Amino acid sequence: MPSHDVRSLLQTAVPTAALGVVAAVVGGVVVGGKGAVGAAVGVLVVILFMGLGQLALQYVAKAMPQLFSGMGLVVYSVQLVLLLLFIMAFRNTTLFHLQAFAISLVAATIMWIVAQTWSHVKSKTLYVDPSQEDVTASGAGTSHDK
Repeated sequence: MPSHDVRSLLQTAVPTAALGVVAAVVGGVVVGGKGAVGAAVGVLVVILFMGLGQLALQYVAKAMPQLFSGMGLVVYSVQLVLLLLFIMAFRNTTLFHLQAFAISLVAATIMWIVAQTWSHVKSKTLYVDPSQEDVTASGAGTSHDK
């Protein structure tokens, strides 16, 4: 995995994990131990689902760039279905507090999106492929030489 991909993933996962620590503390203070566990599980689910989705999209962007937009929609849909299945599987659980889980899930998702947007805004993304620009600038491949 290129360093830019790792950096991008870290720039989104670290703030989300920090929010998770705060959410677990707040959940623990407000609801008790089950609130802390619920908040932690909610944030871990977001980091896992969003992180795997981002890794999948980074792979597709490099391997098959023509499928990137469509794959983004597929990844988003799969994430929603998996989240729904997770919620359905644990809807009657007594392992953690469901409201703390839900609130931390929403807060962590918002944090992930904000951090990902911030990371993208601050990245130095090339708009032109430098190798193609060099070939065109040198005159190679053009019919102007005749």
